[in-house]
Amino acid sequence: MKALIFAAGLGERMQPLTDSTPKPLLAVGGKPLIVWHLEKLAAAGIRDVVINTSWLAQRFPEMLGDGSRFGVHIDYTYEGPTPLETGGGMWHALPLLGRERISEEPFLAINGDIWTDHDFAALPREPASDAHLVLVDNPDHNARGDFSLMRDGQVLSATPAADEIVDGDTGTRLTFAGIGVYRPNLFDDWRRIIGDAPGAREKPPRFKLAPLLRAAMGRASVTGEHHRGRWTDVGTPERLAELDRSLGS
Repeated sequence: MKALIFAAGLGERMQPLTDSTPKPLLAVGGKPLIVWHLEKLAAAGIRDVVINTSWLAQRFPEMLGDGSRFGVHIDYTYEGPTPLETGGGMWHALPLLGRERISEEPFLAINGDIWTDHDFAALPREPASDAHLVLVDNPDHNARGDFSLMRDGQVLSATPAADEIVDGDTGTRLTFAGIGVYRPNLFDDWRRIIGDAPGAREKPPRFKLAPLLRAAMGRASVTGEHHRGRWTDVGTPERLAELDRSLGS
């Protein structure tokens, strides 16, 4: 299995910290956020990593090199001055994420601006669905959550009605952690699903991943798990500082 780390965001909410440093390279606990991911991927036996870049793209190879000192090999994709969003970024990286046939090769994707103690080795290498998502308890900044996790492991895009909850399912509403295992065939019908959304007709295309996930949920092809351990979405300087303190830096 290979891994993709999303690192192309502009980090506008983190300014001025991101004026000269991309958000995934900001340090917590004595090392950049993205290095925590690289070390955890290596510990999980994942050696091939793709990092997508845009803002201050050159800083990544300057700081991370080819990844060998972290126990991985890094390939970089550059999306241009405007990031391609999560869907476009993943689509752009697909040629580097497979081996012989990318349509059959599952891969792990992680947001570069989160921190977690999740054990990546516990994620399914061969998910039974088009996507397997890690969900967490809703933080204060996303109190309503993103998706509903059913007791059978299915993930739904909306809160199920009472008469749709069967066999002890709870329909628990949780937040997407920015960690998932995907099959590239999630993109098989992406042009129809995305339609004429802004950026979809550009070359390379720019679009969000969420519509593809919701379409897959509609055909019961997204599973998930509830991670009850530590997780932080480092979306503001305050959250970055709080995480840094909690890690004892």
